[in-house]
Amino acid sequence: MATSLTQELGAFVAGFDANALPPEAAEVVRMGVIDTVGVMTVGQAEPGPGILLATLRAAREAPESRLFLGEERVSAPLAALVNGTAAHVLDYDDVAMPLGGHPSTVLVPAILAEADALPEASGADMVAAYVAGYEVWAELVRRDKDPHHSKGWHPTSIFGVVAAAAACARLRGLDARGAANAIAIAASGACGVIANFGSMTKSFHAGRAAQAGLEAARLAANGMDGSEDAIEHPGGFLAALSPRGRTDRESPATALGKDWRILEHRLDIKKYPMCYCVHRTLDAALDLLAEHPVKADQIARIEARIGKLASEILRNHRPQTGLEAKFSIEFAIASSVIAGRAGLAQLSDGFVGRGDVQELMGRVEVVTTDAVEREGAILAPFDQVVLHLTDGTVLESAKVEKARGDATLPLGRAETWAKFEDCLTTAGHSAAEAAALFEALEKLETLPSAAALPTLAGGAHRIAQTA
Repeated sequence: MATSLTQELGAFVAGFDANALPPEAAEVVRMGVIDTVGVMTVGQAEPGPGILLATLRAAREAPESRLFLGEERVSAPLAALVNGTAAHVLDYDDVAMPLGGHPSTVLVPAILAEADALPEASGADMVAAYVAGYEVWAELVRRDKDPHHSKGWHPTSIFGVVAAAAACARLRGLDARGAANAIAIAASGACGVIANFGSMTKSFHAGRAAQAGLEAARLAANGMDGSEDAIEHPGGFLAALSPRGRTDRESPATALGKDWRILEHRLDIKKYPMCYCVHRTLDAALDLLAEHPVKADQIARIEARIGKLASEILRNHRPQTGLEAKFSIEFAIASSVIAGRAGLAQLSDGFVGRGDVQELMGRVEVVTTDAVEREGAILAPFDQVVLHLTDGTVLESAKVEKARGDATLPLGRAETWAKFEDCLTTAGHSAAEAAALFEALEKLETLPSAAALPTLAGGAHRIAQTA
C-alpha cells in the first residue's frame, strides 16, 4: 500500500474530528470512565499499587497528576502506572471481548493522568482521546484471525500500550508524524504474559501499558522517532505478536473514523470482581441455585461446561488466595453455592481458604469444548452448569450465551451507580463524595478540564500507609 499502516494510524489520531463523533460514543466512554474510576478507587488498598509506589516514587516527584483522584499528586507517568494497576487489580473493570481485553483499565488512567498535567485539555478532549485509543486498538486486533491469549499474550497490555499512546497523542494534539512516532515507540513496549494471571503482576500489565503509552506520546512530542512501518513490518508489532502468523499487514485502514467500532463492540461491565471468563458460568450457577436452593452437602459433583481457551485462562483449580481465585471456575461455582454470590467479600484470602470452600472446589469437574462463539473468540457459544445431587437428581442451568452487563445486556443507571457507590464506600469515601464524583463523570464531555473533577479526600493517605 502507498501509505504504511503505522502512518495511517498516526494520521487518523492527528486528524480525529471530535465533532464527527456520534453522540452514542460519548455514552460508551462515560460508562467506561465511571466504571474504571470506581474499581480504581477500591483497588488502591490492594498490595500491588502500594508496592509500585514504594518502589518507584521519586524523592522529588513532579506533582502533575492525582493518584486515585485523591489529594496526592505525582508525575503523570507514575499516576498512570499506579492508577492503571489499581483499576485492574480486582479484575472488576470492564472488558470488550472483540478487543480481547480490558480497554478502559489502560485508557482511562493514561488519559486522566495526562489531562491532569494539561490544563488546556477539556472533558471533550478526554472523550475524543478515549475513542481514538479504542479505535486504534480495535483496528489492530481485528487484523489477526487468532486470539492472542492462545500464544500466551495478554491483549490488554500488548494492544493497550499502543492504544494509550494514540489516546495521549490525541490529547497532546500531536501532528500525524508525531502520532505515528508515538504509536511506533509504544509498539516496542508491548508485553504481558498470561502465565502471570492470578498474581499481582497481571494488574501491573495494565498499569505498565498506561504508563508506557503516555510516555511514548511524550517522547514523540519531544522529538523521538520510530520506524514508519513499526506496526506492519515483517518484524513489527503485528507479525511478532501473532499467534499463528495469520495477520493482515497489507490492507489499508479505510474504516477508521467511518465505521465506529466503539459503537459496534461497546463495553461489557462486570458484575463480579473476577476474570470475565467466569461471568456466564456465575450467572448460570446463581440462576440455577435461585430456582433450586440446594446446599453443598446435597451436591455429589458439579459440571462446568465452558470453552477450552477460557479454561486455560482460568488456570487456578485449587486457589489459596483471593488473587488466585479470580482465575478459578471451581472457586466461582463454590462461592455461588456456599455464599450465594461472588463479590468483593468472597474474593478474600480468608473466604477462599475456608475448608468448606476448598472441599467443594474439589467436586467441580470442568468439561470443555473447542467450539467458539465466533472466529478468534475466547468463549464457547454458551456456558452451562450441571449439578449432580447425592439423591441422583440432575439439575441443569440454562445455556448462558451473554453475561449480565454484556454490551447487549447493559446495566442500568441504578446498577451502575450501585457498583460505583459500593466501590467508593468500600474504599472509605462517603456516599456524598461518591455521588458528587459520579455526577461529574456523567457530564464528562462538558467539563472545562480534568481539574473540574472533584478530588477525593484522604484516598492517597490510605495507600501511603501500605506503601
